[in-house]
Amino acid sequence: MVTLLPFFIILVAGILFSLLFARLHLPWVIAMIVAGIVVGPFGAGLFTPDATFEFLGQVGLVFLMFMAGLETRLSSFREFGKGILVLSLLSSLIPAVIGFTVMQVFSYDLNASILVGIIFISSSIAVALPSMDEAGLLRTNLGKSTVAAVVVNDVMSLILLSVFLQLVDPTAVVPLPLFYLGLVIVLFGLRWAIPEARAFMSRFGGAGNAFEKEVRSIVVILLGTVALFEVLGVHPITAAFFAGLILSESIKSDELREKLHGLSYGVFIPVFFVTIGAQTNLALFFEARGALELTIIIILVSVVAKFFSGYIGARASGFDGTQGTVAGAAMIPQLSTTLAVVFTARALGLLDNQVQTALIILSIVTTFVGPFLISRAAEKLVR
Repeated sequence: MVTLLPFFIILVAGILFSLLFARLHLPWVIAMIVAGIVVGPFGAGLFTPDATFEFLGQVGLVFLMFMAGLETRLSSFREFGKGILVLSLLSSLIPAVIGFTVMQVFSYDLNASILVGIIFISSSIAVALPSMDEAGLLRTNLGKSTVAAVVVNDVMSLILLSVFLQLVDPTAVVPLPLFYLGLVIVLFGLRWAIPEARAFMSRFGGAGNAFEKEVRSIVVILLGTVALFEVLGVHPITAAFFAGLILSESIKSDELREKLHGLSYGVFIPVFFVTIGAQTNLALFFEARGALELTIIIILVSVVAKFFSGYIGARASGFDGTQGTVAGAAMIPQLSTTLAVVFTARALGLLDNQVQTALIILSIVTTFVGPFLISRAAEKLVR
């Protein structure tokens, strides 16, 4: 008999820790991860992730990447095309090379080194965007360019992850060039088909008010798109992101977006983050030789590489030194995409427990450091 007690423990722990962290003005996501660490098997032992929660975690991951795509507007890239390109290239290539090099220095294999390099490319729009908004920079050229570059970096890291996974764990039955050519054709087809399917399902979706039918139809389209991409050999997190990206321009209603946000962040996404925390064994720092050293070096190298590459990219794009400091700080946070890659790598056995734990701690630390530096730099910019 399936018991609901573990699920209840997850939800209660998530609520209690989110309330506590809100009082301390700390990020909600960090509260979920810490809740998982505390109640999980390496903490109080109140909850142990099994196959059911691994599945629910995968569903939460799909919704997380879908919401990331939904909050991305492709039209926002057109205004700052060249500046975004320079900023995103410099702020992604430099950290990728450094992340790869660090793993090689610690004698990890080629696959693990490439994967960490891909992780170093990503930044967190979920952290950078509200931090820029709070600093009053979101509607400036600097704010728009920086946020757009962060989004480009995330998209770039997901595309590279898709290619990497096809190379190390091939699921396509055709050569990779033909596979990705077909994938591009499918994406363009879905860009037309998904809004049409959404309109049809909303009109004939059965009982319920308009927004209920809209939410139901979008969830069906999301899961159908992920299933289609899985058949084509694309990982679910990439498929979910592109499904959100395609729908981002067609969903205009703020109320509908709020309902999707409530469904995703109210139920599924917390399970994903709590599961991530429950699988994190902090005791590895003391049990495994070199684990603490590896974690400290990964954090320091990531923060320094992301900051200075963003700073250099902003200066190359025509911004001054103080503005470059803001852009560099905005590149530091690594959260959703990093944790998504860690979750995927764990399932495929591509990273050992030490590296997984180091990357989770990296997400926690950079989520604190990034907003703090953005705030300080913004104060200087205003003065």
